[in-house]
Amino acid sequence: MGPRQTEVVVDEISRSLDQLDRKNQTFFRNKLPGRELWRAFPEFRDSIAYLDIETTGLSPHHDDITVIGLYDGNDVHTFVRGINLRDFRKRIQKYKLLVTYNGASFDLRFIEEEFSGIGLDQIHIDLRFPLYRVGLKGGLKAIERTVGIKRAEETQGLDGFDAVRLWKEYEAGKQESLDLLVAYNREDIVNLEALMRIAYSTLRRSCFL
Repeated sequence: MGPRQTEVVVDEISRSLDQLDRKNQTFFRNKLPGRELWRAFPEFRDSIAYLDIETTGLSPHHDDITVIGLYDGNDVHTFVRGINLRDFRKRIQKYKLLVTYNGASFDLRFIEEEFSGIGLDQIHIDLRFPLYRVGLKGGLKAIERTVGIKRAEETQGLDGFDAVRLWKEYEAGKQESLDLLVAYNREDIVNLEALMRIAYSTLRRSCFL
């Protein structure tokens, strides 16, 4: 590099280190290309939320969120429509990094429709894409099976269609259907942590050999 280009690069590195010390997730969300956001995982994992939602259908404009699950690596926080769903707006502001599976085209679109003006400013890693880059393709449940993640017997085989069915049963008065739906959602978010670790470690090895 020539002197001027070197100066620009050194200045940007200095600026990045300063923003990293400040834990300014917005800076890195805007600077990193989407396919490279996985690199933020170790630096922001102390303020992470693995996120998954359940809904009444596939359209954020016509269907509703029924359950939102957040997992911070230690605790699970569950928000249920008609009970405490409104509390999600305040809770999500605590985190600097969000991890989903297919959240860019599904979960976050529903959340932004449900919570008008929520203004999510977190770094968002949609695991669908880094997992694809390391050869893990398909739906979340299929990838879990590929890497050896097992689900509890009570939730084995459940999918998004079952999530809709369970909510309808709950609305009809079956509390146990909501309990099962929440258990299903909890496994989704907890299992994302293991998949995030796999994606990060594999991509890191390929970049720094």
